[in-house]
Amino acid sequence: MSPVDSNALNELYKAHLAEQQRRTEHALQRGGFDALLIASGIEKFAFLDDRPYVFQPNPHFKLWVPLIRHPDSWLVIRPGHKPRLVYVQPEDYWHVPPEAPSGFWVDHFELIVVRKPEEALPYLQVPGTLAIVGEADAALGDIVPNNPPEVLNPLHYARAAKTGYELLRLREASALGATAHLASQRAFGEGRSESAIHNAYLDACGFAERDLPYGNIVALNEHAAVLHYQYQDQQAPAQSLSLLVDAGAHSCGYASDITRTTGNGDASFQALIDAMEAAQLRLVDRVRAGVDYRDIHLASHRETAGVLRQLGIVKMDEEAMLAQGVTSTFLPHGIGHLLGLQVHDIGGFMAGEDGGTIAKPDGHPYLRLTRVLQPGMVVTIEPGLYFIPMLLDKLRATPAAANVDWALVKHLSAFGGVRIEDDVACRETGAPENLTRDAFAALI
Repeated sequence: MSPVDSNALNELYKAHLAEQQRRTEHALQRGGFDALLIASGIEKFAFLDDRPYVFQPNPHFKLWVPLIRHPDSWLVIRPGHKPRLVYVQPEDYWHVPPEAPSGFWVDHFELIVVRKPEEALPYLQVPGTLAIVGEADAALGDIVPNNPPEVLNPLHYARAAKTGYELLRLREASALGATAHLASQRAFGEGRSESAIHNAYLDACGFAERDLPYGNIVALNEHAAVLHYQYQDQQAPAQSLSLLVDAGAHSCGYASDITRTTGNGDASFQALIDAMEAAQLRLVDRVRAGVDYRDIHLASHRETAGVLRQLGIVKMDEEAMLAQGVTSTFLPHGIGHLLGLQVHDIGGFMAGEDGGTIAKPDGHPYLRLTRVLQPGMVVTIEPGLYFIPMLLDKLRATPAAANVDWALVKHLSAFGGVRIEDDVACRETGAPENLTRDAFAALI
């Protein structure tokens, strides 16, 4: 995507902060609090070891500032005041400390730089009743996280609708992810191993593994039938039949989450990819303001039934497949989730500002979003069709087994399965914005 003019970026960020200030003041008033303190988090260490895990900042912190490698820092948000950032920049010759604050964002904060975590404490002592957001181990003196739900619930509920600044960052993350996905497909065409394909992905997006928003799923052949396949074989298989890559990138803490499946030219598997591609695009088109996301999920099972019947994998009426649960053998996960600062962004089940839960459809326990879509929401649409041995074994024990072309299933099982995932923004009116497809289109 084209670079954004610095003035335009500043205006988007300014409007973003104004919206976060408005949401925060609303939440504080509802909860009876006077100020919001947000801990960035602390570095955590392996048990009985001095090696730290990769630092994961509090998402509430990076909602305000584009900082993802900054433990021990704090934000102080008060009605009628400029946001205060207490920025910890240690003097350290063992590690690279955070750079001095700079960039488009700094002028929007009362910026205080300290050298030690404990030096932040005086700047957190503000009058009134404090809502303090963070993990328990972020406590500093008498500043102890209390995470009041009466403040967090309205903030989490509102966060589903993205600002213009957030949409910009999500587009940038999609652009990085699309570039890397094309590199992984080229590596697959060269017959490389899962590990080598993963490294090609990292090289293309310019990330170290620690920088990824989630662990890459790089699955060759039957490994694609493992939904969250977590390994990467060092050796390439004797024959590379298929590649499923579920991987993203991030821009200033905002994630992309993209999945593509590539075949080796086998006609029956390519027919499956093509059918799933068409089904996925129809599901994407359902992302409209006022649509219940649960209905999109249920529609994904109808689409799955249609693909199974179209390709002759299951010779049953589509309604019968749904009634007998056949589609759940081949599509055992939800159609998607909210996306933003977190890959599975928070608030997907919330009934409203006061909390509460919107139930998942009966028989669909793995759906991660049950809300009615509203403008600004960014969701994933990720239908899949897999050949998972343990689920196929259960299907064999049902009356529906007589209608399955088991020879075709055996052939396709060597390819593992198909998943196609796009990141999609809901608009005020009309068709959604497909961040993922737009990113690929700009590269081809």
